[in-house]
Amino acid sequence: MKGKVYLVGAGPGDPELLTLKALRALRSADTVLHDDLVSPEIIKLIPPTVLVQNVGKRCGRKSTPQEEINLLMVAMASAGLTVVRLKGGDPLVFGRVGEEIESLRRANIEFEIVPGITAAAGAAASARITLTDRRAASKLVFATAHCKSGRAALGQLSPDATVVLYMPGDDYSIVSAQLRNSGLPGETPCALVSQATTETQQVVRTTVGELASKIPLPAPALLIVGAVAARAVETGFHGTQEVSLVNCRPQL
Repeated sequence: MKGKVYLVGAGPGDPELLTLKALRALRSADTVLHDDLVSPEIIKLIPPTVLVQNVGKRCGRKSTPQEEINLLMVAMASAGLTVVRLKGGDPLVFGRVGEEIESLRRANIEFEIVPGITAAAGAAASARITLTDRRAASKLVFATAHCKSGRAALGQLSPDATVVLYMPGDDYSIVSAQLRNSGLPGETPCALVSQATTETQQVVRTTVGELASKIPLPAPALLIVGAVAARAVETGFHGTQEVSLVNCRPQL
């Protein structure tokens, strides 16, 4: 008999934000194929009897091709194993789950999607900002700075929207130019959040215009852009500290 594949969201990093259903899947798995950015604390929750394999993809590093990951899932499930494909955040948001689902369907493998807390929600909560605000942010846009063909086009952005940019990369001058070209003024507030919800989390508040001068933060990182970002604070398990804000006067 064929096994089953669980496409599981690991959340933004804090193991306490892992869902009960995700934890149950990890504990009942025969094998776990996890992304590189899944936090070590979550990996430690996997029973020692489970075969664990890192199949993560990182820019500039040796990584596992997506086609190989697809083949691994199909081969293991075809052998009767229960497979967990563990992804950071939510598997349905900027993950490559669409390609994996197609491979499983072609092979007639049963699968189930277990959603997780996406990085945008985790980062915003940790930085203590809201993603929407009826006084200034009535729209919410999730975007990525990268796509299969290279840099992604952001299109025209509304000043009353909060834009969450996943994977901003390590050249913030390009991102700053993209945002300006999309219609956002240089004084628009933004917050860089690195390693959200973990003890090594960093939050840097700045503006679209000043973004180019900032030192790149460690991955995983994202950028929250809009009036709500002016209220971001640096938070962690050891206290809360306001981070400096440059030329930013949000109208809230």
